[in-house]
Amino acid sequence: MDQLVLIGADVAGIALLTWTYFRRHRRRDLVVAFLGVNVGVLAVASTLGSATIGAGLGLGLFGVLSIIRLRSTEIDQREVAYYFAALALGILGALPGPVLWHSLAFMALLLVAVLVADHPRVMRRHQRQELVLDGAVLDRVALVARLEGMLGARVHHVAVQRVDLVNDTTWVDVRYETVPPARRRGHVQTPRETARASTTGAAS
Repeated sequence: MDQLVLIGADVAGIALLTWTYFRRHRRRDLVVAFLGVNVGVLAVASTLGSATIGAGLGLGLFGVLSIIRLRSTEIDQREVAYYFAALALGILGALPGPVLWHSLAFMALLLVAVLVADHPRVMRRHQRQELVLDGAVLDRVALVARLEGMLGARVHHVAVQRVDLVNDTTWVDVRYETVPPARRRGHVQTPRETARASTTGAAS
């Protein structure tokens, strides 16, 4: 009976995980991957748990397969978290612990951690991009100033990946925080912004 409860919890959890992922990121191929991995882990781990072969051997095999799967296509760190959440849900659903509610609590904790951390409103101003700039920029201060002006944001970290003096380009990995115009460094309000601020003040 406990096994059926855990399987039902796993089905509900992976359905919530994949539905939320697809609504936020719209990658159908990874939805199929998450569901396939979860159901596969659930089925095989359930079999290994009741067979003479050790469950540790089976979990080690899944670890190797997951590494191969992650290296086979290019996915970002957010999708890695979803991928391993699908794996963990399947394992928790297949191998019941000494107390039923322990497994259910860990499933709920896993879902809350991934879905809340990936919510669009969590640290939504902090972003990361890889850019190719026109011009070989060797001065770090000038590079940061150029990026902040281009992005309209406060640059927290920039890593120069490549400076091509022949083609006159600079490849950078930049992490930045978008800020309101009034808070940008050296920002001077335009007449439209000044008029809007005056209208808002008069209305209040």
